[in-house]
Amino acid sequence: MKRTTLSLIAGATALAAVTGFAALAAPDGAAAPEAKATTRLPVERAGLVCPAPSTSEVAETQYTSYTPTSTAAGRTAGKAEQPTALLRTAANAAPADGTAKKPKPAKAPATVTAPGKPVTAEADGGSVPAVTGAATGALAPGWTVQQTTVVPAGGARGLLGLSCGAPDTDFWFPAASTGKDRQDYVHLTNPDDTAAVADIELYGPEGVLKSQFTEGIPVPAHSTVPVLLSTLTSQPAQRDVTVHVTTRSGRVGAALAAADDKLGSDWISPAADPAGTAVLPGIPADATAVRLVALAPGEEDADLKVQLVTASGTIVPAGGGSLHVKSGMTAAADLPDLTRGAVGSLLLTPSDPKKPTPVVAALEVVRGKGENTEIAFIPAVAAVSARATVADNRAKGTTLSLTAPGADAQVKVTASAGSEGGTPVSKTVTVKAGTTTVLTDLVPGGLKGSYALTVEPLSGGKVYASRTLALPEDGTPMFTIQTFVDDRGTVEVPTAHQDLGVLD
Repeated sequence: MKRTTLSLIAGATALAAVTGFAALAAPDGAAAPEAKATTRLPVERAGLVCPAPSTSEVAETQYTSYTPTSTAAGRTAGKAEQPTALLRTAANAAPADGTAKKPKPAKAPATVTAPGKPVTAEADGGSVPAVTGAATGALAPGWTVQQTTVVPAGGARGLLGLSCGAPDTDFWFPAASTGKDRQDYVHLTNPDDTAAVADIELYGPEGVLKSQFTEGIPVPAHSTVPVLLSTLTSQPAQRDVTVHVTTRSGRVGAALAAADDKLGSDWISPAADPAGTAVLPGIPADATAVRLVALAPGEEDADLKVQLVTASGTIVPAGGGSLHVKSGMTAAADLPDLTRGAVGSLLLTPSDPKKPTPVVAALEVVRGKGENTEIAFIPAVAAVSARATVADNRAKGTTLSLTAPGADAQVKVTASAGSEGGTPVSKTVTVKAGTTTVLTDLVPGGLKGSYALTVEPLSGGKVYASRTLALPEDGTPMFTIQTFVDDRGTVEVPTAHQDLGVLD
């Protein structure tokens, strides 16, 4: 919504379409105009932000850039603008004397040249900066960039995956920590030509954490600011923290990097906006520990029914069928032996359907045991309404989870051509009501390189999806999970009707 720019043809309707509301004024004494029909048009510009991938010198990062094919008529040819390395970071911004330091050049992600084929690029080491970019014309609808980083050793060891996000003004991150065993950074990246000002709020198990330096954080134009959570509060370290990022002016891309000294590291993507029901799809079958973290940001407590959506139906997990979330306080619950050898999705609904108190939620998921462990996170996600894509999938180690908690649903799943060769394939999948369907074998024919997975609902109920990528490393079951977020490749625009009446 905030990342789309419509053509001049959309004219006066563009702002209403992007912001989601419109006020149509009528002359004094005249009847209000009738509501006009709407139509959906492909977006003509899409912007994304990728944070700095790692500070580890042994980090290996791959960017995968992809635009799905579209059947929209009337599209004009376009090209993707080169995603560029940010010219300034918090460390090399202009000093107080006004002299500017020379920006450090960096290799940026590859540019997509045609829909339907991923393009990849690599950037290694700990000095790779955040990047931002845009796609225009026929390459804008559904454009996505996946950032995948392998850190084989050290305190930040792990497989870190992130679908680079659109800049916005409001983000929620449950499952963060200010504990001594965690190094959690919120990365704020400003892709625009004007400065942004951000605020960060921290909510612990007892409510708002007393914090400092969290209001009015300046994020200069074309720069990135990483903020270590443990430095923001003087209160005792907390394991279960919910982070709320908002902007007073401008907009930012936001993502949270979590590194656990014992468990590994990964990105926490923003959770879906507060809602009475939450779906967290695609918990791995071999998860050894699962922890649910939730916050009710409003003035009412939330009583949640906790259910596991499996391949055969929806059940109440042993020892964890409910969760009480006090207003403004982060609640958490360990869910031991949750999946029991089968992929599942967590469904949170109000215990009393008449009291759907909005919540935000995320899961902390661990695979492995002892020293060979790895951590990943699953934020609550909205249903795919039109189309969603996750790029950088591999021939081995990719698991797609599709969940239909309410009613039977039918979706089209497409595995794109490979980045270095291969033929795309599509499959129509029916997901029965109250179940989770898993795909592990949908791979392009003759695949070389990595590929993208695109999910498009066809009929029936709501569908929620995630992709797990597993890349074992020296006995450690490294993995990362990305949820499918609707790509907002089209925008609803009221249809204009011209009045050709002749005035007296």
